Amino acid sequence: MRMETPLGRVRGLGSARSGAHHWWLERLTSVSTLILFLWFIFSRVRLPSLDHQTVTQWLSSPLAAVPMLLLVVSLFWHAKLGLIVVVEDYVHEEGGRLFWGVVINFLAILGAALALFAILKIAFTGSAE
Repeated sequence: MRMETPLGRVRGLGSARSGAHHWWLERLTSVSTLILFLWFIFSRVRLPSLDHQTVTQWLSSPLAAVPMLLLVVSLFWHAKLGLIVVVEDYVHEEGGRLFWGVVINFLAILGAALALFAILKIAFTGSAE
């Protein structure tokens, strides 16, 4: 049984078949972000203090830096996916969708790159300065 209307069939405007993929990516990034965020909270609670030296020393360890890098990637990817859905739902002009899609992608990449750079700098140099 076909789910598209006769007019949609004539125009060739059936399912784009990308919605399920996007839905699964949103679910996977939400679960990974939740797990990594719980790791972050428990790791921070276990630190003896939250002063600058203790936190940078903790983040210098690969066992802290790698999950933190994964958290940043997962968080920004999930945020980008969610904001794209908001734009698709509420911006009706094609030009507006394109503009906001580009802005969201640019800001997500910029934010993730800055966070990743900061984590890697601390991990490799042991200092945030």
